[in-house]
Amino acid sequence: MQKYSIRQLHLTNQGMMAQELGLRESKKLEEFADIYARHATVLKVISRGQPIDKKLLSVFSLRSIPCWLQSENSCYLFSSDPELRFWSRVQSYISSEEEHFLDQLRIFLRNVQRYEFEMVNDHYMFQFGGPTRVMGILNVTPDSFSERENNMDERAAIDKGIAMEADGADIIDVGGESTRPGAVQVTEAEELKRVIPVIEGLASDVRIPLSIDTYKAPVAEAAIQAGATIVNDISGMQFDPGMAEVVKHYTVPIVIMHIKGRPHEMQVNPTYENLMDETYMYFEDRITAAVEAGISRELIIIDPGIGFGKRLWDNYEILQRLQEFRGLGCPVLVGPSRKSFIGKALDLPVEERLEGTAAAVTAAVLAGSHIVRVHDVKEMLRVVQIADLIAANVQIRQQE
Repeated sequence: MQKYSIRQLHLTNQGMMAQELGLRESKKLEEFADIYARHATVLKVISRGQPIDKKLLSVFSLRSIPCWLQSENSCYLFSSDPELRFWSRVQSYISSEEEHFLDQLRIFLRNVQRYEFEMVNDHYMFQFGGPTRVMGILNVTPDSFSERENNMDERAAIDKGIAMEADGADIIDVGGESTRPGAVQVTEAEELKRVIPVIEGLASDVRIPLSIDTYKAPVAEAAIQAGATIVNDISGMQFDPGMAEVVKHYTVPIVIMHIKGRPHEMQVNPTYENLMDETYMYFEDRITAAVEAGISRELIIIDPGIGFGKRLWDNYEILQRLQEFRGLGCPVLVGPSRKSFIGKALDLPVEERLEGTAAAVTAAVLAGSHIVRVHDVKEMLRVVQIADLIAANVQIRQQE
């Protein structure tokens, strides 16, 4: 495990700062806001184990980098990118603690500058960093939370996937087990029965990549053999220890999602001391585990898991602070489509959450998401196209 976690904060108002600091209005919050406003770069540093070494705190002072000690294990550094880059090139170390920290700082600075990524295998080459990719959700389940898709037979599912490609989807994500809150686990045999015929049918009828939405290694392997070329694992390869070997063997991209608990109980009073700290360090650990298992870092996509073990406000905080995940150096996928954080805020049923989904998708694109996972491909593609123009991910030709 790495010794330090480093994250660049993106807090645009005092409300977000209060959420980060765990404070309500106070002189301390006003003081933090004043310092934050005067510095281009604010980093949160967490010591992952022992309290932050006092020698390292002395180093910050000697380097004239203001430091706000939040707890014995975490602090905020106020600086600028040029100052940090100059410091990271220093060759003579004051202490071993500074050397450990600078190792992590260099990795962070390299990661946070990346926005463009490329994933290549025998079937396709994906470039992330231009137009936002749209992943269409194809649930082959009798109990999906999205009522429109319940009880689809094999032919109807294949036809729906073909329609998604025609509507502009870049990826089709096929799932055979509902992972909505409270969902009951299905057997491996049942999941295979649901997804394999659909993937086989789509593999011969569409040209875009197919993703298998599963946390079971045997299902992932069978789906890859049937034509899937991406694995989307809500457990981040935790629920089935064999998943990492399957992903490594077939050299396919893996979506590692953050989840707290399991689907049947994940929404039973989930709690966080600091949502972003916990989610960010979860990804650091899962990415490290994947790389140590032999999976190329270049094939890892992260998904903060909106709606998976999150309180209502947590989902909005993730969208507000999505840019903070850039420090991990991986493409980011966001899946807000029709979820309850929209329904609860608007007091609307699933079938009336299109506009709320459009707003969440727009926020995700503007914050740097590389992929959005949606039910309504045609409508959300239009949303993404405009959001990409606003974000300058693409340019429109001027009419003469």
